[in-house]
Amino acid sequence: MKNLFTSESVSEGHPDKVADQISDSILDAMLEQDPDSRVAVETLVTTGLAVISGEVTTDAYVDVQELTREVIRNIGYTKNSYRFDSESCGVLTTIHQQSPDIAQGVDEGKDKKMGAGDQGMMFGYATNETDTYMPMTLQYSHDLLRELAHIRKETALLPYLAPDSKSQVTVEYDEEGNPKRVDTIVISTQHDEGVDQAKIKEDLKKHLIPEVISEELMDAETIFHVNPTGKFVIGGPHGDTGLTGRKIIVDTYGGRGAHGGGAFSGKDPSKVDRSAAYASRHIAKNVVAADLAEECLIQLAYAIGIPEPVSINVNTYGSGKVEDAELAQAIKQAFDLTPAGIISRFNLKRPIYSKTAAYGHFGRNEFPWEKLDYTDKLTNAL
Repeated sequence: MKNLFTSESVSEGHPDKVADQISDSILDAMLEQDPDSRVAVETLVTTGLAVISGEVTTDAYVDVQELTREVIRNIGYTKNSYRFDSESCGVLTTIHQQSPDIAQGVDEGKDKKMGAGDQGMMFGYATNETDTYMPMTLQYSHDLLRELAHIRKETALLPYLAPDSKSQVTVEYDEEGNPKRVDTIVISTQHDEGVDQAKIKEDLKKHLIPEVISEELMDAETIFHVNPTGKFVIGGPHGDTGLTGRKIIVDTYGGRGAHGGGAFSGKDPSKVDRSAAYASRHIAKNVVAADLAEECLIQLAYAIGIPEPVSINVNTYGSGKVEDAELAQAIKQAFDLTPAGIISRFNLKRPIYSKTAAYGHFGRNEFPWEKLDYTDKLTNAL
């Protein structure tokens, strides 16, 4: 009997990801002018319309309408036939000031230290099954769509491609839990009218999949599904309404580990939904890189207005070199997990967030929470 696991990803042109990128681009624009900006911006996109709402406290001025159009343009929605394009879509803005009650708890929490911007629990995960310390299923799902976007934007190989696409990769694992082979690959890509589906499948098998997935991991039994409905012309916000924060599993670990429920995009780093999730990933990755476990899940939990986490939980799924409780104590000793400490460690008051809004927040070395700079500190703490 096969032991299978599957993860999915969605492209920058997926309507939910369009919304995430608009929200994070507004955040970046405000942080660039005012690093102390407090931002919680939500976006909705649908046929011919983008609606931006939320709560903001900032000294920055941002032309939200023009910035929104620029994001849509860069994604590739530039044709009238998409029924959602950068030049003709309407942009409505309903942004107001952040609640002073929330601001009070964040600015001056317990003991006059910066408190958490909300209550909740955040998870970080890492595994040694890939070089990026990410689940193979999700890593390949992201990589397929990133390469598909490269083909669409930077080459003339497949001129019929449109911005909206989704991927899904199923990996077979052996009895010890190690990746064995790729069992199934699913690609659904928006395309121009009149393109033969057999040609799309042939083109993707020739130009896309070999660039991402090694031949050694595929065999004669590997299954390929390309546009399994038979047609994908209507897509993007015209095909499905998009909302900020609706792809939290794509953003994190593809269903491996756990998720606390909070979304990331559009939120400044005082919101621990975002910053503590980055801190949790940083811890988990350093635990695995330090060879303290083959797999690691970290949970942090916070109370609004309180600087220190109310709990730290470690789960190494039986692969840890020390007891999980002992590792949790070492983490508490080695890491400053207050919001101020996390923001300082990763220098989070910078405009770095729009890049996170497509193809995952983790497994990409361009982000500071992916650094392997605490392995010795963890070892010494033990």
